[in-house]
Amino acid sequence: MSAAGPLKRTPLFEVHRQLGARMVPFGGWEMPVQYAGILEEHRAVRERAGLFDISHMGEIEIAGPGALEAIQYLTSNDASRLSVGEVQYSALITPEGTFVDDITVYKFAADRYWLTVNAANIEKDCAWIHEHVISWAEVRNISNDMALVALQGPRAREILEKLTSVGLGTLRYFRFVEGQVVGIDCCISRTGYTGEDGFEIYIPPQHAAALWHALLDAGTPMGLQPCGLGARDTLRLEAKMALYGQDIDDRHTVLEADLGWIVKLEKGEFIGREALARQKTDGISRKLIGFEMCGRGIARPHYAIVKDSQPIGEVTSGGPAPSLGKNIGLGYVAVQYAAIGTEFDIMIRGQTVAARVVRTPFYKRKK
Repeated sequence: MSAAGPLKRTPLFEVHRQLGARMVPFGGWEMPVQYAGILEEHRAVRERAGLFDISHMGEIEIAGPGALEAIQYLTSNDASRLSVGEVQYSALITPEGTFVDDITVYKFAADRYWLTVNAANIEKDCAWIHEHVISWAEVRNISNDMALVALQGPRAREILEKLTSVGLGTLRYFRFVEGQVVGIDCCISRTGYTGEDGFEIYIPPQHAAALWHALLDAGTPMGLQPCGLGARDTLRLEAKMALYGQDIDDRHTVLEADLGWIVKLEKGEFIGREALARQKTDGISRKLIGFEMCGRGIARPHYAIVKDSQPIGEVTSGGPAPSLGKNIGLGYVAVQYAAIGTEFDIMIRGQTVAARVVRTPFYKRKK
């Protein structure tokens, strides 16, 4: 039971229980954290393929003649650059330049877009959007009309091609297409949150179990495994993909989060533009960096980062990197300590453990 009431369940909840998944609360939902084990599932995605239930994510449709104008005002990136069938990583931001949420924007038509948003932020994001653009476009929360599964890993395309006639070979990264998988109408997006090639499939909730079983039946001979939130977290951390509520939030700006590439000041007026333009001119005082542990120990969120016994920042994410055989983390530090190679300490249970700033992403898949 969450503070806000009973935990929500995805259309695949019973499937997870039948597969023996360990279920945990996450963002107001009861979700699988692991099946066979986090390490085994992590390696499956890196070496073969993994299947994730991410139906807890939210979808918001913005439609009508003012749809693009609304999205341009709400988000930091430039949605006018999108063609139909393209996806864009962006952010809903506050007037202070901090995060309401990080999102993906899908362009279905000149007057129809989808925003995919984080599970815990669905109601908040809908309220924010309604408040700021209610007279410009029609805004609909279509989250309950969608289930979403992610098929990730080097063999993902090979597996999915067994179940669809959609030409996946011509579907480029951060593109999507509407088609059928096992005869079910869906939207196939070549996106993901693991650092691997893969696909996210949006499908009506009543067909989610059929799709899940079809993918497992087709992929198990090729090493496909169902995966939970545990592996999703280690995979995204290796790829330096930020997690809302830990690495990005309403206390840190998009520039401080090292996501300046999704800020397009030249596109015109948008919420937070003035604050970000000022910060870009004046410079940031803190920055999200990646680090590896030099000593024995695992950095966890909220651990202090210190230099010469003085606090210089805080860990936001941390843990083992199974693909790299070392412990890694993300954290905000005073900008003078953000250069590659800078050494500092992480405070772990009252003891200092050496760490140093490294290039990110920590892991890059082979092309």
